[in-house]
Amino acid sequence: MTDGKITTVRLGDGGPEVGVQGLGCMGMNFGYGPSDAGESRATLERALELGVTLYDTADAYGAGENETFLSPFFKAHRDEVVIATKFALSIPPDDPTRRIIRNDPPYIRSCVEASLGRLGVEAIDLYYMHRRNPDVPIEESVGAMAELVREGKVKHLGLSEVTGAELRAAQAVHPIAAVQSEWSLFSRDIEAGVVPAARELGVALVPYSPLGRGFLTGSFSNAEKDLTADDFRRQQPRFTGENAAANTALLEPVRAVADAHDTSLGQIALAWVQQQAQVHDLPVVPIPGTRKASRVEENTAATGIVLTEAELALLEPIAAEVAGDRYADMTFTSAGRE
Repeated sequence: MTDGKITTVRLGDGGPEVGVQGLGCMGMNFGYGPSDAGESRATLERALELGVTLYDTADAYGAGENETFLSPFFKAHRDEVVIATKFALSIPPDDPTRRIIRNDPPYIRSCVEASLGRLGVEAIDLYYMHRRNPDVPIEESVGAMAELVREGKVKHLGLSEVTGAELRAAQAVHPIAAVQSEWSLFSRDIEAGVVPAARELGVALVPYSPLGRGFLTGSFSNAEKDLTADDFRRQQPRFTGENAAANTALLEPVRAVADAHDTSLGQIALAWVQQQAQVHDLPVVPIPGTRKASRVEENTAATGIVLTEAELALLEPIAAEVAGDRYADMTFTSAGRE
């Protein structure tokens, strides 16, 4: 960090320059139980002060409500922020466990127009395909996204939860600035195919849930017991029942490293993700989510932590021992198609 601000990095070849850590905004008013709008807005402002410039949302978060919530902040700081949003995924209000995925060109066009309206901006800086529908050729979907770039509605393209092969096919149609996938001490499946492809193609990695949806911070140990009924983490296999107990035990080496650095567990988990940029030789910009300014301060401070080879070795076995999948249905992830 320089002058209290985090350093910057470019998202892929020709992509936007952003702070080396971004902010996941979903939880500001969706997905993680009750929230306070004033507190969330203060968090957005504090993040910007600390050099966080990549702000991540999606049309699926609260059926567009998250984009609408973020709009005043984006418009007030339009020249300072990089807006990332997504299309392709919808969650029926009457059944939050269901996922509907569409990648067809007419749907893409309707989504971008709706997102532009909710965000209140003329162009989206980074537009992601949120999830992949294998029934639609990826070349067709990315071709439609490329048209949005040519029309000036979108500046750069991204993909989320794609395989290495899908990324290569997409890159052949139009440059991809970033791939977003879950990547943390608990989730490392992308290292087999996606990370090597991204490095080869000059594409940045934007890890979501780098804190294991909060589990790696030690803030909860069993979703069913510790979290409110409307918190979607109660649906995820890793955080309930016997899996939760087994995974809590896996935090011990993280705690040992945190004690050695006099930091929090979350800061070590984030430092590990940030350091994968050097390990794998590609840009890595994690987007931890929070709605507390104090957590943004803690998270950005993690960009200054360097783990030793011995510490990396101590943390290395964790992912292989995690009990339970990332989602109850893994077909929507790159790991489910690799």
